[in-house]
Amino acid sequence: MNGLILKSVGSWYDILCENKQLYKGRLKGKFKLDDKKLTNPIAVGDTVSFEIEENQQTVVIDKIGDRLNYIIRKSAHKTEHSHIIAANIDEAFLVVTLVSPQTSTGFIDRFLVSAESFRIPVSIIFNKIDLYDSKSTHYQEELIEIYQSIGYNYFTVSAEKNIGVEPLVKYMKGKKILISGHSGVGKSTLMNRISPILNLKTLPVSNFANKGVHTTTFAEMFDLGNDTFLIDTPGIKEFGLVEMEKYEISHFFPEMRALIGTCKFNTCLHKNEPGCAVQNAVSAGTISSSRYKSYLSMLENDDNRK
Repeated sequence: MNGLILKSVGSWYDILCENKQLYKGRLKGKFKLDDKKLTNPIAVGDTVSFEIEENQQTVVIDKIGDRLNYIIRKSAHKTEHSHIIAANIDEAFLVVTLVSPQTSTGFIDRFLVSAESFRIPVSIIFNKIDLYDSKSTHYQEELIEIYQSIGYNYFTVSAEKNIGVEPLVKYMKGKKILISGHSGVGKSTLMNRISPILNLKTLPVSNFANKGVHTTTFAEMFDLGNDTFLIDTPGIKEFGLVEMEKYEISHFFPEMRALIGTCKFNTCLHKNEPGCAVQNAVSAGTISSSRYKSYLSMLENDDNRK
């Protein structure tokens, strides 16, 4: 039989069968990882084949289907390892807030670059617009202009006040959507608005340092019906780039990718080389300075996510 991984906790997996029946499953014997530097052999969103055990309540997974794509981060516990957050994603929703707490452009850009590297489209969801003053609204407009100009879709919502959620729900139909962002940006509140039957736990942003409080500790996929799935993820503090060489990073900035082959040197890293088309574009204002700063920080492996 075949199924879809909805949740992974320890060595057990929640599996949604093709007939919509739910099973608890485990791996058959010792499962060998093709990539020894991955912490998890199976991720939420994976398709698997399995055999039902004699008790009819649990199953044994014997095969993992090929992945169309996946999104990955560095392991929080094993520095040389990576952890697959989710697989076979149609689109990612990156929830950001400009107040309470503020999401940095460095964090946004790192997420977008990682998603680009795995060919996962991203929509940026600006949440908590009910808290914006004129300064925050103006800043949001600037960010929208930057990201829309390079091809990113966006939505503006207030999950708390149920503003702008309905267009989001319509947009999601028939897709597997991963929802992510820093702790405290309102992912759980937004998910409850998208599908009230989820009834996910929510907590207010901590007054100390204006940081979010973790309410999600592992990735989980929810079946919303009509072939629509929503993947909840833990609030991500550290989103490191993996499987990426320095010369590749600019390829995952759409505005820089458009200039490939136009620099004086084909080995150009767009830092201080003469005849660099990217640096010229930054000077001319056709590539935003914030995006270029994000690129340089990734190139030097600096942390610009604060």
